[in-house]
Amino acid sequence: MSNIIKLLPDHVANQIAAGEVVQRPASVVKELLENAIDAEATSIKLVVKDAGKTLIQVIDNGKGMSDIDARLCFDRHATSKIQSADDLFNLHTKGFRGEALASIAAIAHVELKTKTEEAEIGTHVTIEGSKVISQEVAVVPKGTTLSVKNLFYNIPARRNFLKSNPVETRHIIDEFHRVALAHPQVAFKMIHNGSDVFDLPESNVRQRIVNIFGTKSNEKLVPVTEETEIVKVDGFVLKPEFAKKSRGEQFFFVNDRFIKSPYLNHAVVSAFEGLVKDGTHPGYFLYLDVPSKSIDINIHPTKTEIKFDDEHSIYAMLRATIKHSLGQFSIAPVLDFNKDSSFDTPYEYSKKDPVVPTIEVDRTFNPFKEGSTSKPSKVSFKKESTTAWESLYVGLKDDDNPSIEAEPFGEMQVESDEFTGNLFTEEKVHAGQITFQIQNKYIVSAVKSGMMIVHQHLAHQRIMYEELLKNMTVQEAVSQQLLFPVQVTFSKPKIELLETIREQLEHTGFVFSSWEEEEIGINGIPAGVKESNVEGILEQVLSDLEHQVPEAGFSQNDLLAKSLAKSMAIKTGTALEKEEQEHLIHQLFACKEPSVSPDNRPVLVMLNANDLDKKFM
Repeated sequence: MSNIIKLLPDHVANQIAAGEVVQRPASVVKELLENAIDAEATSIKLVVKDAGKTLIQVIDNGKGMSDIDARLCFDRHATSKIQSADDLFNLHTKGFRGEALASIAAIAHVELKTKTEEAEIGTHVTIEGSKVISQEVAVVPKGTTLSVKNLFYNIPARRNFLKSNPVETRHIIDEFHRVALAHPQVAFKMIHNGSDVFDLPESNVRQRIVNIFGTKSNEKLVPVTEETEIVKVDGFVLKPEFAKKSRGEQFFFVNDRFIKSPYLNHAVVSAFEGLVKDGTHPGYFLYLDVPSKSIDINIHPTKTEIKFDDEHSIYAMLRATIKHSLGQFSIAPVLDFNKDSSFDTPYEYSKKDPVVPTIEVDRTFNPFKEGSTSKPSKVSFKKESTTAWESLYVGLKDDDNPSIEAEPFGEMQVESDEFTGNLFTEEKVHAGQITFQIQNKYIVSAVKSGMMIVHQHLAHQRIMYEELLKNMTVQEAVSQQLLFPVQVTFSKPKIELLETIREQLEHTGFVFSSWEEEEIGINGIPAGVKESNVEGILEQVLSDLEHQVPEAGFSQNDLLAKSLAKSMAIKTGTALEKEEQEHLIHQLFACKEPSVSPDNRPVLVMLNANDLDKKFM
């Protein structure tokens, strides 16, 4: 029998490893940026084309590599970060396994230019699919420039599974944020398709957050700081009123490495308990510093999950620290045990001896003894005359209108309210009313076969969805003009994302007065939208677009109409008048698909008389 187990060739093994390390272009960005940080660079530049599918280039001014290191760095498990297995539990660097560059080189065209500070000339290496094409000397500046072109060129199936360019760009920006926030002392720059996306100078943590998320984010930050033997906590949390429905601005860093931890996230959420609305998530930028021997980083291929030795203590410490910060900065109500200064002894009396008060009593005084020498003084009260009480009623007779006279008290009748028990606490159904509301959520209407129950929020979603889709198609929408323009602030990437759907937004009724890098001026909004809800509606649209951006124009209109309808529809808990209820029902049945919402959820339920009869059998 012949042997059936064989060793894989190196290029195949590298492609399999690439499946763990390189899942999308953002994975390449993460590995290259972390390598630049490990090289002690103080300035890093990221250049991206076509969401990383065509080019990902990272330029740094770090230590650089010699000609031998420039060749060895593309071999599997070749690393300068660890020497023995014990080093895995005492890590101070980002990349350490030595498989990132080998995996990237197996599935792309890679070009490396590097030079150390001591060397006079540098090295230029070209690799395609794990095969070294050339290695030659070159005149390059100090540092390293690594270009990754045509990602997944030799694995077309993996390339076909990549998402659209806006989605992949969002993932790249997320990885860029995570590295830039962890290292504010390093200057970062990002260029996408020739335009500057970020230009972040060297700064502190607060300035870095403001530079990334916009100037308005400065007023949202609440400092958090605490230092113990177990963990040192530093960073910021966002004020409760700025909690969002999405989990966008949530960042945990452990020893300057971004991590994801649902357990620690629960600690933050519990600290905000009672301060944020249901369905919203607080934002935070928290930096944890723990002994490197007390954590295990190498439990996940992407190194975004960490195992702590004492997880419960860190949970309790983090929760208590955030609660203390929210109370210290008067964000949350706290019990104040400070004593009142009015109870303190005045300074001028602090050195005086207390004096016992003297009391003088006339011991011979007897109130029952006649002719006593000392009698208490008598106080007499003079009774006021009541003869002028009639003057209080002067003027009740109107001189200008003699017919108006004060009615005598004897002829006045007071009708007492009649209190009777009521079996039902619901609102009264007026005569002729065919609809009524239950719990400010459902509209019940009588029909010939029984009754119909309509979910008011989903029904209005369907109405708004079809109306918005029609307006975007025929490009005719009703807009209500604002007396004062509304200024809405977003980060630069979100402004660019809104730019892609600006035309569709204008067709729905939005009128923009100004459009800048971080601020949009709005002087017209769709009819029926409240001015205070404009920012929330645009945030919901951005969130939906970032998570599922379609390529086709019609699909984009459909997604935008769904998102706007969800934000603009009548919310659950809104009380509706009789006319509003009936109007909503009439509008619903004028729709093309009245029975389902835009998300294919049932809008109405029909109960016939037989169903009701069965309930009483």
